[in-house]
Amino acid sequence: MAQFDRIYQYKSMFRRKRLLSKQEILDELEISEATFKRDLDKMRDVYNYHIDYDRFENAYKLVNLDNTYELPGLMFTHKELLALLTIQNMITELEPGLLGPRLLPLKERLSEILETEGIDSEALSKRVKAVHAGKRRLELKCFQLVAQGTIERKRLTIKHFNRNRNEYTDRDISPQQLVHYRDNWYVDAWCHKREKLLSFSVDAITECQMLDVATKDVSQKDIKIIMQSGYGIFGGEAKNWAKLKFSPVRARWVQDEQWHPEQKITVHKDGSLTLEVPYSDERELLADVLAFGADVKVLGPKSFKEKLISSLLETKLVYEKEEAE
Repeated sequence: MAQFDRIYQYKSMFRRKRLLSKQEILDELEISEATFKRDLDKMRDVYNYHIDYDRFENAYKLVNLDNTYELPGLMFTHKELLALLTIQNMITELEPGLLGPRLLPLKERLSEILETEGIDSEALSKRVKAVHAGKRRLELKCFQLVAQGTIERKRLTIKHFNRNRNEYTDRDISPQQLVHYRDNWYVDAWCHKREKLLSFSVDAITECQMLDVATKDVSQKDIKIIMQSGYGIFGGEAKNWAKLKFSPVRARWVQDEQWHPEQKITVHKDGSLTLEVPYSDERELLADVLAFGADVKVLGPKSFKEKLISSLLETKLVYEKEEAE
């Protein structure tokens, strides 16, 4: 047993029994007296607690400044510490500057403990990498207020930039949940102006203020039906099912992908694959299908197939016009 893992066991031992003889400790941990002495020194110097010998009781006891007999704080094995540091590193990669300053003291403490075991925690930053594609710039101040309002159940007043209409609108919203989707943040919220659930891109919120007014709460069941039953980030209850047939080569990847929780997959004898997914707004699904080029064919519905063909023809015209010029 590694020293750190062994030290972890002292907590449960002294939780079960206030006083322990040296032999009880040696037997349970299967260690020598020399190892026990090293453990005592490390617990005193690194973890700031003491296990002292009581001559009258002829046993060891945990002595804390507050006179309790509980090891202070949370204890983790070195594997758990590595897991925590890995998660923190991924959070930092996910949104640099978002939680880093607040987690720095914890990271330093975890790193210090691991270094006593000869583990280089800084190596994680070199071995764990998140690659971002299509990530939009995020105003940290607005994100923090949106997150705070979501957690504390407070209404927000925001200025939102609608990219489709190229205009700004002022809204009062009751945030319901934060969504991290394809490297960008969204907030599903009740819009008091439109009186309906809408999804707002957090990076499109240019101004935000938290009001001292409780949110209008929407049930999780309704949120799921309205915001998550269709394909992708676009809200709305699913009204159609797209049926897509992928080539045998592309099917090797698609068969392991989740496009939607309720998707239906059929693998054919020739290795091709048919995927069926529900959608309410075809824009995102259309873009994803176009990315597969000739490796996918839309089988239905007819309206979606026609939109795909129209998009391809418009793209073709752009290049034909360029060549003509």
